[in-house]
Amino acid sequence: MGNPVVIGFAPLADATASVLVLGSLPSVASVLVGQYYGHPRNAFWPIMGRLFGFDATAQYSERCAALQAAGVAVWDVAAQAQRPGSLDAAIRAPTVQPTDLDGLLRRCPGIGHVFFNGGAAATLFRRHHPADTDIRQLPATRLPSTSPAHASLRFEQKLTAWQVVRDRVQSS
Repeated sequence: MGNPVVIGFAPLADATASVLVLGSLPSVASVLVGQYYGHPRNAFWPIMGRLFGFDATAQYSERCAALQAAGVAVWDVAAQAQRPGSLDAAIRAPTVQPTDLDGLLRRCPGIGHVFFNGGAAATLFRRHHPADTDIRQLPATRLPSTSPAHASLRFEQKLTAWQVVRDRVQSS
């Protein structure tokens, strides 16, 4: 089977975004359904739905529109990388091709804060986005992963931690 190359999605963002949530790279389940956080047990959409008042079980296009209307952009740190399976720990660091986060900032100049969906996203960001880039000048916060693989926290604990995203959007 080797080390398959996983190719990420286009950013979910528009010019009104005030925060950016960065993941690492889409999971196998996400790639199969062509959706950010597409694994049925990933807590991302239920958390965002609770924070921003939309139905987390709505059609994907409706959830994306609701998130964009709330001022939240979503993308990944890696545009592509070799990774067997879905675990972030299996991402082969030398194969990571980073996304153009500075380009995203030019298209979405209102983004004023970066939130990492878990430690792997934060680590990949530090490794693959140089300190002198515009994106690295923004405040950044690591949040607990919404992945079902990160089972050390219950949903309510993750929801509480992620409330800082809503707070930051509301203060923008």
